[in-house]
Amino acid sequence: MKGIVFNLLSTIVVHEYGEDAWDDLLDSTGLNGAYTSLGNYPDEELMRLVDASPKALGLPDSAAVLRWFGRRAIPILAERYPNFFTPQKSTLRFLLTLNEIIHPEVKKIYPGADVPVFDFDTSSEGVLVMGYRSKRKLCALAQGFAEGAADYYGEVLQFEHLKC
Repeated sequence: MKGIVFNLLSTIVVHEYGEDAWDDLLDSTGLNGAYTSLGNYPDEELMRLVDASPKALGLPDSAAVLRWFGRRAIPILAERYPNFFTPQKSTLRFLLTLNEIIHPEVKKIYPGADVPVFDFDTSSEGVLVMGYRSKRKLCALAQGFAEGAADYYGEVLQFEHLKC
């Protein structure tokens, strides 16, 4: 996992819960919290933080933490990388750029990034069916990113998970 993910999580936790909350999370997991944005870190470190977060952040479970994190990350990402967001006029248009525009650019900015692949079915009016392929199985994080994108574009989404 790229360090930028850990940096985003730290920024969001500190912003919403304070520096002590982040320090408490690190203490409870035994992690030192020193992450450089371009560094590579074991996926297990992120999952240790996520799994320790429900109690510390008052969220029901790890999936809720991942959704919360993804949703809160989008405004930060939109500020840092406006070229990914401003050309699109809707959540649908934004999501459809993931494989061909956003993820290739992510790989340029963060060499070695292991990004998910999405399949899209737009054959039904007003419905986007997304397939998610990643060994990490972070479907809840992907949902949070989509919810954050909907917030960014002033839209509301409904989700139905068939499987992760």
